[in-house]
Order: sequence, then structure tokens, then C-alpha cells
Amino acid sequence: MNTATVSIVRIKGVLLVTLPQDPQDMVIAELQDNILNRMSEQDTKGVILDLSQVSTLDSYFARTIIETGQMVSLMGGTTILAGMQVGVAITATQLGLTLGAMRTALEVDKALDMLNSTTSVSSEE
Repeated sequence: MNTATVSIVRIKGVLLVTLPQDPQDMVIAELQDNILNRMSEQDTKGVILDLSQVSTLDSYFARTIIETGQMVSLMGGTTILAGMQVGVAITATQLGLTLGAMRTALEVDKALDMLNSTTSVSSEE
């Protein structure tokens, strides 16, 4: 994977994935594999996909993001999309993108708070 354009960092049991401005299809496909492999190797409660730098969205990218979220869910994690720009949100809607159980946050900090509050509630049950 082109590590100069994609960042995957583990913070307090969460994978923070920062996507580049205009990710190529190969980068997105490899990213999906890397996220799932990291989840299986480490105790990970969720994934935050930081889209704040992403300026373009095509149907393959949108579909892969949704599928990745579904796969993370099947592995017991939660996925939150963070930092989506207005233009990307408009394009996603025009493409008919549905998030299913995936949640969204305006900023990465808010997404981290959301994952931490979800974990503390579920650990108390």
C-alpha cells in the first residue's frame, strides 16, 4: 500500500484511518484488506475513517467504504465516518449511498468520543 498517502494509526483501541484527497482504486482495495487484517491482529473496538482530506468520491470508493464498514461490524467493531466535506456528502447522496448502521461525525475528536461512549455503555451491561 502507498503509505505516503494513507495513514492507519491505533489510538486507545481504535484504528484511525486517514484517507488521501483523491485515493486511487488500488489504494482503497489495499486499505480495506489492511484495516481488516489489523482488526484481526489487535484488540480493536472500532474504525474511524477520516474523510476530511477527500475531495472526490466515485461509486467504487463509496461502495468500498460501505463494504468495509459492514465487514468491520461483522468482526465486532464499529465504523464511524468523520470529516466528510459538503461536496463529498452531496456526491454520496447523488450516488444513492446508504450508510446502514455506520455512524458519522463532523470531526475525528467527536468520532473518538462516540466510540468511547459506546464502549463504556456496552461494558457496563
